[in-house]
Amino acid sequence: MSERTTAPAPPRPPAPLGAHPAFWLFWAAESVSQFGTYVGNALLPLLAATTLAATPLEMGLLSAAETTGYLLIGLPAGVWVARARQRLLMRRANTGRALLLCTIPAAWWAGLLTVGQLIAVALLCGVLAVLFDVAYQSHLPALVDRDRLLEGNARLQSSQSLAQITGPGVGGAFAQLAGPALPVLATAAGYLTSTLLLRRVREPDPAHPAEGADRRLLAEIRAGLRFLVRSRTLWAITCCTATANFFAGVLSAVQVLFLTGVLGLSGSAVGAVLSVLGLGGVLGALSAYRVVRRIGQARAVWLVPLVTFPALLPVPLAGRGVLLAPALAGLLVTGYGVVVYNVAQVSYRQVVCPEGMLARVNASVRFVGFGAMTVGALAGGLLGESAAGVRGTLWIAAVGTCLAALWVVCSPLRGMRDFAAAGVDGAGGAAERGA
Repeated sequence: MSERTTAPAPPRPPAPLGAHPAFWLFWAAESVSQFGTYVGNALLPLLAATTLAATPLEMGLLSAAETTGYLLIGLPAGVWVARARQRLLMRRANTGRALLLCTIPAAWWAGLLTVGQLIAVALLCGVLAVLFDVAYQSHLPALVDRDRLLEGNARLQSSQSLAQITGPGVGGAFAQLAGPALPVLATAAGYLTSTLLLRRVREPDPAHPAEGADRRLLAEIRAGLRFLVRSRTLWAITCCTATANFFAGVLSAVQVLFLTGVLGLSGSAVGAVLSVLGLGGVLGALSAYRVVRRIGQARAVWLVPLVTFPALLPVPLAGRGVLLAPALAGLLVTGYGVVVYNVAQVSYRQVVCPEGMLARVNASVRFVGFGAMTVGALAGGLLGESAAGVRGTLWIAAVGTCLAALWVVCSPLRGMRDFAAAGVDGAGGAAERGA
């Protein structure tokens, strides 16, 4: 009598994120922190432009200071984050930013606030933001299954985009109603709230001192850069991001001056205009999971920028009244495209990078990408004071952003539909699957 064999039970699917309390707390903490960042990014330029009468060059320096941290510590941050207790590092970064922001209302009430102090606070907060951002992107794969990374990144991007919508508007309106001090204090309180939420996450948060502990810091940095450069797809994505960020920096240096000086908008109206980009981002985050799954991860990385980045071209044509509408539509579409692109490319990076390499690659990508934004902000400030003027600088930013898509359009991505989640080849490039 033959024995009946039973087939092995199929593997259980990963638990949905809706039933994952650690992820919900982590998501909430990241959301509150991102909200504080976008409120602060709107408040400091508004303070400089409207209260302290900053010049275009000073505005460029202030905008550059927000991302200079990536040039200062971007590369070693990947090694530090890889070896650290990442949620503890995020908590300390939040606390430090809260304390730094509290110096601004103190100086305002004492009558001592200067553009120089705003630049210094923005610079130091930016350094702490580097540690926070690299840590949260590197920690997500430790909280959720790899099959849920695309969904998890979509949720994180949705909160970031929602913060981008509400942060500038809330900051601008609050500053107009209550003066500059109270909104900055509220932003500091948001960072402390994020810290408390992170403390409630009960999943393990181990340090990894043995990971590369016998290797020097420079050797670890070179390993991350070598992995990044040897992957043709990762490098094309990084160059696209860096180019787009450079021209985003050019735009950020003059956009508040354009809205307040050229168009004559109030602080709350400026916040509302800046929020439109975030509104597109929310729409992108809400649909990114479905869009990327439908058209394919690789195709989303090159097709979405190609279609949506040119929508920024109407922005330099903006005028008062109804002439502002095309620019708002362009910001909406661009914000949508940026988030869908980010969800696809960040999820790809988290899948193909080995766990021990992920923090270093994340830091390397952000060093290149946000370093380009810093240089772009400085260039935007100089262009704004040159013969190009504020509106001419906006044209340079819009056209340059469109050209950024060429990096991924002309890469091997254009011949693929999806990325295989099977690993990494010997040269540091992802194992990829064609259409």
